Amino acid sequence: MPEERPPHLHVPEPAIRPGDDPDFSHVRIPRAGEVDRPATDTPPEEMRDLAFTIIRVLNRNGEAVGPWAGSLDPQALLQGLRDMMRLRVYDARMMMAQRQGKTSFYMQHLGEEAISCAFQRALRKGDMNFPTYRQAGLLIASGYPMVKMMNQVYSNAQDPVRGRQLPVFYSSRDHGFFSISGNLATQFPQAVGWAMAAAIKGERKLAAAWIGDGSTAESDFHGALVFASTYKPPVILNIVNNQWAISTFQGIARGGAGTFAARGHGFGLPALRVDGNDYLAVHAAAQWAVERARQDLGPTLIEYVTYRAGGHSTSDDPSAYRPKEEGAAWPLGDPILRLKAHLIQLGVWSEDRHQQAEAEIKAEVLAAQKEAEAIGTLHSGERPSPRDMFEDVFETMPPHLVRQRHEVGY
Repeated sequence: MPEERPPHLHVPEPAIRPGDDPDFSHVRIPRAGEVDRPATDTPPEEMRDLAFTIIRVLNRNGEAVGPWAGSLDPQALLQGLRDMMRLRVYDARMMMAQRQGKTSFYMQHLGEEAISCAFQRALRKGDMNFPTYRQAGLLIASGYPMVKMMNQVYSNAQDPVRGRQLPVFYSSRDHGFFSISGNLATQFPQAVGWAMAAAIKGERKLAAAWIGDGSTAESDFHGALVFASTYKPPVILNIVNNQWAISTFQGIARGGAGTFAARGHGFGLPALRVDGNDYLAVHAAAQWAVERARQDLGPTLIEYVTYRAGGHSTSDDPSAYRPKEEGAAWPLGDPILRLKAHLIQLGVWSEDRHQQAEAEIKAEVLAAQKEAEAIGTLHSGERPSPRDMFEDVFETMPPHLVRQRHEVGY
């Protein structure tokens, strides 16, 4: 008989710590265009390999190659570039506003702009996203007014949710953006339930669920996959693997699984793993999953491999748990620069036009910021009425809330 040993608790550790040299040699990156594109009706068991590779379209020369290329024309790609640039400038202005005390909190999307901006372009009006706090690109790509976004960040009198949500917890039914919840992972079963309801009602709509790598450790994630695999509603289950949760590396949530996409195999779901910094690859994968859903072929699980270049939020200092140089060493590059290089390679863009677009977008965002700040910021200007805290909860306000509202003068 083998000798018994005392149990040992294994706690996964990141390969590098602050002060170490960044090392992404463990990330196997296939050549652009190398991964096959199966037909949308391919059974999940015949495409298991797609959960262990990375779908890529843009090569190092800025060329779109392989079977996943061609889902967007140059004009749509130019719009996608502007969407990402707009989100990045918006982030920079709101980060600065938080440091100036104009808002209490902010979370940026630096390095992840391609995921939400490209995905939104595969949807149509009536579809519903169930996002986390790092998918503002869904709103920007759908034309949601930036002034409204800023009003919510500032919690001023024109805040669409009237000061009752965190600054970056946007909400817009008309733009297919379900209210964000601070209780992470709840949006996954909500999206599956919404898609089930759409199927029951015979509506030609689909839902998209969003979750970060860390939150896949929550039970809500697994519960959603059970219902999705059983009832096969029209839902796309998106995992944004940006390598870090708040301060723990992705291996804590991934556990012994090789990839997050591979978790779909245990539920019989088709699963893709995509270069999240490649705008064309993200859109192509999203379009493939959307086609499956619209053909009543059920859910798709997609893992986007990317990197959170900034802090988790304005409350976070990433230098405490990872090397400062790690973001610059990320091998999949900057999504904006990669799409820019592709458009230049196509002959529809140039360095001069890019600089001009940067100036135009900065002016546009600054004008929106001035308009929002003229209404009010966290500590100045017009604010939502305290009366608003009592509204939109009950159809008929119960007596105790009426009494409390009167006590504060409303």
